[in-house]
Amino acid sequence: MPSPTARPRTGLGLIGPRRDRHELPLDQLAPLALPVGDDGMVIGVDAEGRPSVLGINRPTPYDVTLIGGLWTAQVLALRAAATGARVTVETGRAPAWTALAQAAGGGQQCISLHDVGRVPPQGPSAGSPVVVVRDCGMRPPRGRVVSGPWQSVLTLLPYLSPVAPRLMEKSGVVGVQRVSPDEAGRIGRIMHLPGAETEALSTLADGVTLWCTARDRQFVMTQATDAETGLLGSARRMD
Repeated sequence: MPSPTARPRTGLGLIGPRRDRHELPLDQLAPLALPVGDDGMVIGVDAEGRPSVLGINRPTPYDVTLIGGLWTAQVLALRAAATGARVTVETGRAPAWTALAQAAGGGQQCISLHDVGRVPPQGPSAGSPVVVVRDCGMRPPRGRVVSGPWQSVLTLLPYLSPVAPRLMEKSGVVGVQRVSPDEAGRIGRIMHLPGAETEALSTLADGVTLWCTARDRQFVMTQATDAETGLLGSARRMD
């Protein structure tokens, strides 16, 4: 029974059991480190198995061109929505996106679909960033809604088309999946790729993308989660 003169421990609750402090020698801290890259969404892993991250929500205009398959574009759309962005899809094949739009957000409409040329102003802000995915075929028309502060635009091209060089040159990052040897050679010249990387473009496995900026290049394997696989199926280059 406590002494009548003991002062109560206001707001601290009961005194729990005493345990030794959790301490580790300095040389044992390294295994506890987490492989964290830049802020953004995880788009896959690099050749060493480390997460590769794309900072899609930015205070400055940001354009992304993906020469690849619908599967990868849809995984990126889902992951962009998971970062808190509102995803707007401009597409001429709405049925291919309908199931994804309905499943994303747990009942909240975080992915909306619009016909080509019919995307309304999105009103992006720091608290409500927007990612516009343009799935408009080989020759996408110039978009009514363009990149701006807190609004990024990802343009999907199934193959290298006549408009591709213009889009690639204005993009902050370009993703290239498996293409023909002829297309690989043309992309290599546009992006100033070394010979080995240019040749590799025609042999890439499904789900592998070469992401290029003006200074850096990285092969990334996009690995779907169980939920993504259940919704979209296995990785594939062709649709």
